[in-house]
Amino acid sequence: MSTTLPAYERPSLTRHRAGTMNKMGGIPALQPIGAIDGVPVEDLIKAYGSPLYVYSQRTIEDRYTELYDQLSRRWPRVQLAWSYKTNYLEAICKTLHNKGSWAEVVSEMELHKALRNGIPMNHIVYNGPHKTEASLEEALGGGALVNLDHFDELAMAERVADRLPNTPTVGLRLNLAAGLVPRWDRFGFDLDSGQARDAVRRLLGGGKLKLNGLHCHLGTFLLDADSYRKAAFKLVDFARWLRTEHGVVLDYIDLGGGFASSARLKSQYLPGEQVSPSLAQYAEAITDGLQQLDLPGKPPRLILETGRGMVDEAGSLVATVVANKRLADGRRAMVIDAGVNLLFTSFWYRHDVVPTKPQPGSLEPTVVYGNLCMNIDVVAENLMLPPLPVGSQVVIRTVGAYNLTQSMQFIHLRPAVAMVGRDGQHGVIRTAETLDDLCRGEELPAWMKDA
Repeated sequence: MSTTLPAYERPSLTRHRAGTMNKMGGIPALQPIGAIDGVPVEDLIKAYGSPLYVYSQRTIEDRYTELYDQLSRRWPRVQLAWSYKTNYLEAICKTLHNKGSWAEVVSEMELHKALRNGIPMNHIVYNGPHKTEASLEEALGGGALVNLDHFDELAMAERVADRLPNTPTVGLRLNLAAGLVPRWDRFGFDLDSGQARDAVRRLLGGGKLKLNGLHCHLGTFLLDADSYRKAAFKLVDFARWLRTEHGVVLDYIDLGGGFASSARLKSQYLPGEQVSPSLAQYAEAITDGLQQLDLPGKPPRLILETGRGMVDEAGSLVATVVANKRLADGRRAMVIDAGVNLLFTSFWYRHDVVPTKPQPGSLEPTVVYGNLCMNIDVVAENLMLPPLPVGSQVVIRTVGAYNLTQSMQFIHLRPAVAMVGRDGQHGVIRTAETLDDLCRGEELPAWMKDA
């Protein structure tokens, strides 16, 4: 007598959560996001399509005002400079420039973008390890704040100075130990090893450039506000040495950027709101470090190159659910119409993916995939979400920094970008791409045309 055994079916376990506690408390309630600054998400999708980047003008302006106020009540001369690499769009730049921000650029392209946006050359801070000689001559001749990055650039600046009618002024970018790991020592002259002092002697010995500023950028998404205090202390000591040994009195000290937003790093256990320092904490640390500065006359201008801290929380990506499925391990998976080609920061951050409407059903660990034909296209892992039917929308945040400048036309064209104004008006600030945009600049060589 023969018996046929049923085919082996691999067991799977599904973890159910219903408000259980862990050492940090219960699972937070999932609050739908149905509107952005009072404008229904449904209206935005109807007007501009899905997926869609959406920026809040109110949030950008409020963040700028908060940081400037926190700094200016502690230091008499403050200037913020918008970091162009964070977001190039004219509407974003104009929002910040209208509040009084200068421009901080790190390439010839960004320099020309700032000029195109109407920023005068003497309101541009020019950083970066690769400044072309032509752009360096344009910037030095026009009075930009140019921070030299390395000895080769110093020599190039001297060649440019030979062609200019007046002695140009420059700053030096320094890198230093401030208790952060890894240390950003790729950029600028090393302060701790003595290289920065060698750079000063070389610059002043050449007699072709005038030193009037110091620059230091510690890194990105810095969660330790005290590192800015340590950096400021070291810059104060260096400024004191410049005055006593060489008679150099600085016009500005630039502490760069790197402020964290409320986004949540993948390595973080707690939400970003509970981990990231406030703008007031950053401002207090920086100005505390500068208080020992005893240079004669008016104090140097404090410059900060704001980027992520100004716009990250102002940006959302609205997407639509296009599929649901079960993975081999039993987890629920959801596919949306926006992939990592639009959300480059999803490789580092645990972005919130929130439904726009209340949905029935129990929360379940869910993997959120994008719409690319690539296995690495994971927008979010292990989110507790209810079942979301195809066609429903989600809002992904906090995504306002770097995702636009690093997005690409990979498999899908890039979508439209909209802004919601303070008064509830909304409009497109970059149109959705077309196939013509993708093909612009392409050419066939002559032998292929003949074929």
